[in-house]
Amino acid sequence: MAMNTAAQPALSLRGLAKTFTEKKSGHKLEVLSGIDLEIEPGSLTCILGPSGCGKTTLLRLIGGLETPSAGEVLFEGEPVAGPGPERGMVFQEYALFPWRTVIKNVSFGLDIGGVGRDEARRAAQQYLQVVDLVGHEDLYPRELSGGMKQRVAIARTLAVEPKILLMDEPFASLDAQTRNGMQEFLVDLWRRTGTTIVFVTHSVDEAVFLGQDVVGLSRRPARVVSEFENPQPYPRNRTAPEFIALRARILEYLTEEMAEA
Repeated sequence: MAMNTAAQPALSLRGLAKTFTEKKSGHKLEVLSGIDLEIEPGSLTCILGPSGCGKTTLLRLIGGLETPSAGEVLFEGEPVAGPGPERGMVFQEYALFPWRTVIKNVSFGLDIGGVGRDEARRAAQQYLQVVDLVGHEDLYPRELSGGMKQRVAIARTLAVEPKILLMDEPFASLDAQTRNGMQEFLVDLWRRTGTTIVFVTHSVDEAVFLGQDVVGLSRRPARVVSEFENPQPYPRNRTAPEFIALRARILEYLTEEMAEA
């Protein structure tokens, strides 16, 4: 990952490894092995790899939801010892509370953080504007489309003002047209806010459309085997020769990894 030497990395992964042990049998499953990676502040990085290679586990380690078996995760030079408000996570499942309205879902993290009701509502309203959902404040999740639900989930994460947004295949369950629209929305959001984003995906097209850098993981136990810089300007054209060429290079790496399995 190309680094700006004048700035401290937002994230540094050093020798990161994770092995799970099955409680009853004692069987060990090595998922990640010796991952070294640095991510610049304000960047949008996509992480790809064969199915089941440990992409979600890697994101959970960065988020502090799992503990490394070896190595460490550093956030702005300090070791990550657990979850923190500076690292917000958006999952594939919307995880919205069905009994709370849109604005109350967005203000949830502020409410449990002790922010006053009026202040929390004002902040939630601000982030609904960011995700273009003004006018939908009093609707319930059941009344929203899939794309709208995911925008609510993103607004809820942004409302606590994280420095890094960790996204685990957040658009995977959407139809193709909605997914493309959400990708465009995310690029616009990132360019307006400057939030560092780490985005896990199975889709090569999605990675090329979104990422400044695409990190390629190996099959399990995963390690970093390829890194692709993506200098194409935004907004990106999916039919441009440069887009198609990079997509082909990434598909070649994935094909080779799956063939070796």
